[in-house]
Amino acid sequence: MQPAIEKLRKFFRLEAENKYANIAVIGGLAKILDFWEAEARNEGVSEEIIQLVASRLRDYARLTPASRADTLKGVWKRIQGQHGESILPEPVYAAETSSAESEPAETRASPAARPARAPEPAPRAEPAPRRAPAPRASSYPGAQTSQTPIALNAALTVLQGVGPKNASSLEKLGLFTLGDMLYNFPRRYDDYSLLKPIRDLFYGEVVTVIGQIQSVINRPIRGGKMQIVEVVIRDGTGALRLTWFNQPWLTNRFKEGMPIAVAGKIEQYLGCLVMSSPDWEPVESEHLHTNRIVPIYALTANITQKWLRNLMDQVVNYWSPRVSDPLPESVRQAAELYGLGEAIHQAHFPDDQEALKKARARLAFDEVFYLQMGVLRQKKTIQAASGRVFSAPDAWLEARVAALPFTLTGAQTRAVADIRDDLLAGHPMNRLLQGDVGSGKTVVAALAAMMVTESSAQAAVMAPTSILAEQHFKSFSALMPESQIRLLTGDTSASERAEILAGLASGAVKILIGTHALIEPPVLFNDLQLVVIDEQHRFGVEQRAALRNKGQNPHLLVMTATPIPRSLALTLYGDLDLSIMNEMPAGRQPVATYVLTPPERERSYSLIRSQIKAGRQAFIVYPLIDESEKLEDAKAAVDDHERLSKEIFTDLRLGLLHGKMKPDEKERVMKAMRDKEYDILVSTTVIEVGVDVPNATVMMIEGANRFGLAQLHQLRGRVGRGGGESFCLLVPERSDAAENERLQAMTRTNDGFELAELDLHQRGPGEFLGTQQSGPTNGLKMTSLTDVALIENARTHAQAMFDLDPDLSAPEHALLAEAVTRFWGGKGDVS
Repeated sequence: MQPAIEKLRKFFRLEAENKYANIAVIGGLAKILDFWEAEARNEGVSEEIIQLVASRLRDYARLTPASRADTLKGVWKRIQGQHGESILPEPVYAAETSSAESEPAETRASPAARPARAPEPAPRAEPAPRRAPAPRASSYPGAQTSQTPIALNAALTVLQGVGPKNASSLEKLGLFTLGDMLYNFPRRYDDYSLLKPIRDLFYGEVVTVIGQIQSVINRPIRGGKMQIVEVVIRDGTGALRLTWFNQPWLTNRFKEGMPIAVAGKIEQYLGCLVMSSPDWEPVESEHLHTNRIVPIYALTANITQKWLRNLMDQVVNYWSPRVSDPLPESVRQAAELYGLGEAIHQAHFPDDQEALKKARARLAFDEVFYLQMGVLRQKKTIQAASGRVFSAPDAWLEARVAALPFTLTGAQTRAVADIRDDLLAGHPMNRLLQGDVGSGKTVVAALAAMMVTESSAQAAVMAPTSILAEQHFKSFSALMPESQIRLLTGDTSASERAEILAGLASGAVKILIGTHALIEPPVLFNDLQLVVIDEQHRFGVEQRAALRNKGQNPHLLVMTATPIPRSLALTLYGDLDLSIMNEMPAGRQPVATYVLTPPERERSYSLIRSQIKAGRQAFIVYPLIDESEKLEDAKAAVDDHERLSKEIFTDLRLGLLHGKMKPDEKERVMKAMRDKEYDILVSTTVIEVGVDVPNATVMMIEGANRFGLAQLHQLRGRVGRGGGESFCLLVPERSDAAENERLQAMTRTNDGFELAELDLHQRGPGEFLGTQQSGPTNGLKMTSLTDVALIENARTHAQAMFDLDPDLSAPEHALLAEAVTRFWGGKGDVS
């Protein structure tokens, strides 16, 4: 059998085993056509067969599972005459077997798997609980179709005490099956074995305390503008005062005599020990004196912690030893990992802190391992596809660089060389251009576009906002003939849009720059060969894929101004080649950064006034929009805009910008600031990306202690873009917050990558991922991306496994192949 046909057989079989859910290949079965057609032709497979396979698979995603089964069987039947016996099992969705019929006698007898009585039908007034979607039944991480007990796909009504009503409530927690229960890990733990009596507490420590409520008081403060709930708890050794601001409803939750567990930092007020806004949970009295680590699960209406914990105990104790482990024994031993069953059990009910640490390490290892296997496979698929070759001769490139009005930095030169090599490789470029604020990514992207358009192909540049797209349009237009470049946004008139679409179709428009408007169906390119996506984390996976699909295997360059630590970049974007631009263009001065206490705010106002008098502009940024959002003492943009206009800068022009404005209104305000219609722009963090005001020299950030380093650095990058001296003034909410480590780090360095590493360790990865990501990165539930050692370990073993068996086609890797497929859930691009 020819290798291409054998490969097709494996994909068809895997698709059949996955109930024709279109997840045998990352991104869908049609993705194999990117490389399979060329391989089949090279091996002499008949053109008739190739065209048959291609035509059927291109429409595969639109079909129902039953139609998909018929389609694959029909295709294979045509191939069968030349290549042997049928390889597809009967459709697994056609006849479901009950778990009781499929399990051995000892399993059927388990109290965790059998109902105590026959399931009762739901009352007429209450609809029967929804069944989980078909793929959901085995969607828990590490699930397999071949060896995991089929009872794990059973509905939760098989458990004692779970009727239709409780099952419906559990569905709100994402729990449909016994397998889902196994992977419903605690959101935190109360370590009752290490409880500390109140009399032994000391200032500054972070502890968990359990006691009974002695008193509850809710009183107004600050002239009635705020309320404070004060609770005193006792544990027999002493008393501790707890306070919560602006949460008056807590008075209805707390009752005298009620036992609660509170966790937080011990502070001091008027000589007494206190906890301010601690985390708290009611504690069942029978757990007050238990000597164990107790799991705390996420809850929903009608579900109590005690009831859910007992239910979890049933499922975990019986089923965790019975799950099959997809990770090969050789990998487990080399990485010194728990077996999967032991890891699941200890993650729910740990024997001690060390066992909990090892359990979470095993589960996190799995996540990173599966993620890496997927991105390595994705990278291989991309490299196997054919891409148009574009050459940039030395003389041509030197002439273009010499024509620039500035000298490229070393980092820019290296990035251009990387892209030049990619365009010569014969497969699609897939590169992440990671550059700090102001490092000059746009000119690199423009040179890449010129390399492609020089051969009469087309390029598309997509930015998250109209004003950023307009800035790119102006930058590109200064470097190449304007007649070849067009700008397309939501504001483009109908007549101009029609003209642009016609130019794209004819090939007259070589470069199209715009926003989400680029991915609309009417936008069709004649020969799209380069896709550039700026601030890539602001777009979803589907949006990026939609633009790429407007060309035939186009080259891809994604750019971000958010410095991403190397360990995080390699983990999340392992399918992308990485170019790092960590040099500033000549002449750009570092932004002088200062931390000022609230009483020193007048100094900031004086500096702003002096800069405006010198013809400059300023930003004042707040963490809130208005007072209704209340973050205790945090300043609010709308309220302070009015105060600043009426009391501080009465003779100056102040603009207001925040995220609740309509898009066209935000665009108008940002353009007005750029065009010097405002002296000061009062704003929330909506200006973090996309506002280029070269004339602005002061960035004042109120409530600076509430921001992460990545945000602070991005905001600081909005000033000093026109050369000359510029300033960033950080004003925390309270004077004691001026010593905040993040704020002090901002004064020491302007290096975004150094700050990113510190932010990763302090605040975790949320600052770097963006809010629109989807796909397998959502599967990183147990992984702490600050644990560089674990990430490196998992990535190293994944690379070794990929080198050994990239398709996981060896029989001993069948379970691993299934686990990787389910982890990715059929998603394509992670980047």
